[in-house]
Amino acid sequence: MAERPRRGSRSGGGSGQSNGPPKIRSCGTMVVHERLLRTDPRYMSARTDSENRAFTYAMRPQLLARSGVTVIPVVVHVVFNGAAQNISDAQVQSQIDVLNHDFRKTNADLSNLPAAFQPLAADARIEFELATTDPNGNATNGIVRTSTTASGFTDDNKVKHASSGGADAWPRDKYLNLWVCRLTGGLLGYAQFPGGPADTDGVVILDTAFGNTGTAAGPFNLGRTATHEIGHWLNLRHIWGDDGNGCSGDDFVSDTPNCAGANTGMPAFPHITCSNGPNGDLFQNYMDYTDDAGMFMFTSGQVTRMQACLDGDRPTIGHPKPGGPTGILLDTGIAADVGGGPTLKFSDDKPPVTLKFRDDIPTSFRLDVQQPPVTLKFRDDIGTLAQVDVNPTVKFADDGGGSIKAIDDPIGTIAAADIPHLPPGGGGDPAPFLLSTGHHSMAWTQQFPEAHRAAVAALQQQVAQYEQALEQAAQAEEAGQLTVESSGEVEQLYAEYQSLVAELQQLTG
Repeated sequence: MAERPRRGSRSGGGSGQSNGPPKIRSCGTMVVHERLLRTDPRYMSARTDSENRAFTYAMRPQLLARSGVTVIPVVVHVVFNGAAQNISDAQVQSQIDVLNHDFRKTNADLSNLPAAFQPLAADARIEFELATTDPNGNATNGIVRTSTTASGFTDDNKVKHASSGGADAWPRDKYLNLWVCRLTGGLLGYAQFPGGPADTDGVVILDTAFGNTGTAAGPFNLGRTATHEIGHWLNLRHIWGDDGNGCSGDDFVSDTPNCAGANTGMPAFPHITCSNGPNGDLFQNYMDYTDDAGMFMFTSGQVTRMQACLDGDRPTIGHPKPGGPTGILLDTGIAADVGGGPTLKFSDDKPPVTLKFRDDIPTSFRLDVQQPPVTLKFRDDIGTLAQVDVNPTVKFADDGGGSIKAIDDPIGTIAAADIPHLPPGGGGDPAPFLLSTGHHSMAWTQQFPEAHRAAVAALQQQVAQYEQALEQAAQAEEAGQLTVESSGEVEQLYAEYQSLVAELQQLTG
């Protein structure tokens, strides 16, 4: 019979062997966090603001400002004592590649995630690149090498200062600082949560746990230590809530099951603790303590929390990924999110491209234009899908009878059989589908039973989400974790919940 996986201790404990690379994951982030809480009043205030913001975004994810992919410039400070610690450029690049797979949910080992947890896995919409310009505007490869006489470093931040044998940070408002060095006491890495001092902001990683090639040594040789620590840098906590091995901790993320302490090694699924059956602990999450080969994913709730951090705690860092969703002005002057490339107009777009209006609800009017589809989502679209095949230069007109005709179409009028037939308006009936004019705007005001059912389902889902949020808030209040500001948010949340319930009752009779 296989040995039951051992449970890890609280972060900061040095559980590695004295000789060779550590065999059990150990993270010093909470040690740094608790030290700053004791010594820096500004940090406590910043953490309060950060948590209030994260709570608000968790309740209202629609507040997130960055709709596309954020690319974060990285500077890697290699602080070495001897040639073996002076890791290669290739090893550094391998770590960047790992981060991009992990944070974009394109890592090949995601297929190992149990089916029960697959719906939880989410794309963080964050990528990383080695900096190409240094703080003085000079070209750089994003790697700074510093020889040191120090035999090793701990979580005391000395590696982050040239005066103590390390390397000074680059400005945190423009760069993610990664320090790679020899850490002692079995420590794999540590990060600083948002809100700490600028000159120590960033992440520190053991040199033999960085990247997935070169000197990287098992069981931490797949680059997941940096994924874990950067999760902290983006305001994620350990999934067990750092309460030792109890069940009272909280990582403030609703879709990570509560669990009793850290999972280490390679646990067998399911591992049930804290009454979280049948699926048990989400030990496959990057924010647990398992070996690199045992962690595969972030959850949607964690992604919302990281994106809230980018919006509020780190608003100036990163840039939109080229070709990703970008706010533009269409020829109507309407602001839209556009995926697929440069500024477009309806009259001359080049397929494939996706246009999505910010305030749109999740449904679309689809135009298949010659090649792969152009998908348009509009504010007034209430859920019915209409599909037509047209050429790239198309304008629409309302013929008053529910069929759609294309004008300025080189091929000709679209056959009525290609689209849904809609009843005419008038006599108190709902207005027909309207594809209007030279403004290229659309409005859908026709009411169908399907739309009513969709509206009821959407409201039911919202009510359930609010109930879950209110239950979470009640638990936080019982634990004395709600601030005055958070209490006000909860009151507003409850008022919105009551309004949604009333609306749902009206729809369902």
